[in-house]
Amino acid sequence: MDNIYLWTGTGWGKTTSALGVALRAIGHNKKVIIIQFMKGRKFIGEYRVREKLKPYYSIYQFGREGWVNLKNPSKEDKKKAQQGFKFIDNAVKKKPFLLILDEINLACAIGLLDTDKVIKKIKRIPKSITVYLTGRYAPKKLIGFANYATEVRGLKRPPVTGTAKIGIDY
Repeated sequence: MDNIYLWTGTGWGKTTSALGVALRAIGHNKKVIIIQFMKGRKFIGEYRVREKLKPYYSIYQFGREGWVNLKNPSKEDKKKAQQGFKFIDNAVKKKPFLLILDEINLACAIGLLDTDKVIKKIKRIPKSITVYLTGRYAPKKLIGFANYATEVRGLKRPPVTGTAKIGIDY
């Protein structure tokens, strides 16, 4: 069974795609677990909806509230990423239909997680669980490991004003 999907690229929509698949699974009464790396923002829509989608939807964040310095991640960023990595085992024990590892590609790319260790852990996940990997700059090893890999790139975008739309961008 081909159960590893990877979404990468510099365009917007990687997490959004994973959330769309999560919604589909929930519509079929399937359990979804999301582990977000590098995100600790409780105000985002996918976190806020967790109570409304119980018992099919669980989300866990392993990141600070602020943004990670991609060129120089802090010790706290590394610690939280390692906590999220260890938590994958707990999530698998809950036997979800879909396990989304949001921003794990980027966590590997900037050295918060070791790509070889991530692949080794994912290989131990039962084939009955579909795994979605998201995040820009996915390492080539991770792309090669996935059964499906999609690159998202922007074709057009207005100037960034610093104003994100609630319910669309977060």
